[in-house]
Amino acid sequence: MERVNRGCGSGLPVLMVVTLAVVLMVVLVPEVSATRWIVGGNMGWTTNVNYTVWAKDKHFYNGDWLFFVYDRNQMNVLEVNKTDYESCNSDHPLHNWTRGAGRDVVPLNVTRNYYLISGKGFCFGGMKLAVHVENPPPPPTAASLNENSASPSFNLRGQYVLPAVLAIGALWDAFVHFW
Repeated sequence: MERVNRGCGSGLPVLMVVTLAVVLMVVLVPEVSATRWIVGGNMGWTTNVNYTVWAKDKHFYNGDWLFFVYDRNQMNVLEVNKTDYESCNSDHPLHNWTRGAGRDVVPLNVTRNYYLISGKGFCFGGMKLAVHVENPPPPPTAASLNENSASPSFNLRGQYVLPAVLAIGALWDAFVHFW
């Protein structure tokens, strides 16, 4: 009877490469985060809410989303121009975001002003929202080092050493597991 030698280490280089690729993606890919804003917070998209006050302290960035929750049988979400926003005119919307479920999303994917109202007279009850969408701020820059500040090796520890130690540990674990 002939014995077949099945080596356990044949998949090891592939596993190591995959593990290293995953670690590098986690370490090197910059954080991207968009915010899904629930319009009106826990009140939702309804009458007698001051959406100007709701939006006042918020920053809306390119890539964020506005999430409207409302009574689908009565209200809607319409994008209009500034003049129609100010006069609550819903006769000629630029875009009707209403999809019929009462859970509609407006992507904020262009840096500009958005004017959103509810038609059917609800705009006069306060259902209107204007937001200014801007580009996200640049990532923070590293503080300049001077002679009195911490050493550069301390600043690099969290940036390179810790991810490298974690990557080496994962590779070692994979090596030991398959060896």
